[in-house]
Amino acid sequence: MEWDSDGREYVARVPALPGCVTHGKTRPEVLERVREAIEGYIEALSASGDPIPPGDADVTIEEVEVTA
Repeated sequence: MEWDSDGREYVARVPALPGCVTHGKTRPEVLERVREAIEGYIEALSASGDPIPPGDADVTIEEVEVTA
């Protein structure tokens, strides 16, 4: 998740699911939306008969605060 200063919102991308991107005005909103986006993406893959990517991605979530 990253802050988009141009759009004034958070953007979340799911690298394991190409093209799976969502956004929201607050962190909780974008977290909920990314969960929904992942579910929808996987449902669409399943419905079309496409393979679902393996769930073996190694993910680490870190938060860093930068002050000027």
